[in-house]
Amino acid sequence: MSLKQKITDDMKAAMRSGDANLRDTIRLLQAAIKQREVDERIVLDDAAIIVVIEKMLKQRKDSITQYEAAKRNDLAQKEQDEVAILSAYMPPALTDSEINALIDEAVLVIGAKGIQDMGKVMAELKPKLVGRADMAIVSTLIKGKIAN
Repeated sequence: MSLKQKITDDMKAAMRSGDANLRDTIRLLQAAIKQREVDERIVLDDAAIIVVIEKMLKQRKDSITQYEAAKRNDLAQKEQDEVAILSAYMPPALTDSEINALIDEAVLVIGAKGIQDMGKVMAELKPKLVGRADMAIVSTLIKGKIAN
C-alpha cells in the first residue's frame, strides 16, 4: 500500500472514530501534499511525500521551541501531538552504525579526496537517507570523514 493511500485510509478511520486531533493533523498533511502536487503539476510518490512530512515536522519542532520559550505550554502540547501523528508516517530511522556504513560506502564510490567532494557524497547519500536520518548530522559526519 502506498503512503498516500495509508494516509487516506487513516483519515477515514479518524473521521469514523471522532478523533478531532488526528483528523485535523491528517487533513493538514493531505492539504500540504495536494498543494505541492498542484504547484508542481505532479503526483507525489512515497519519497516526495516523506519530504513533505519532514518539512512539516521541522515546522512543528520550531514552533514547539518558540511556544515553550513564550511559556505557552498548551500550544506546545498541541504541536507535540501533531509531531507524534506525523512521525508515524516516517520510515524507521537508521542507527548511527548504519549511517556511518552508508557514508563509508559513498565515500568509496565517489572516491572523495577532500572537502571539495562533499556535495558529491551528499548527492549519493540523500536518496538512501531521505526521511531516515537528519541530514545536518550526516553532513557533520561526512565532514569528519573526508576532511582529513
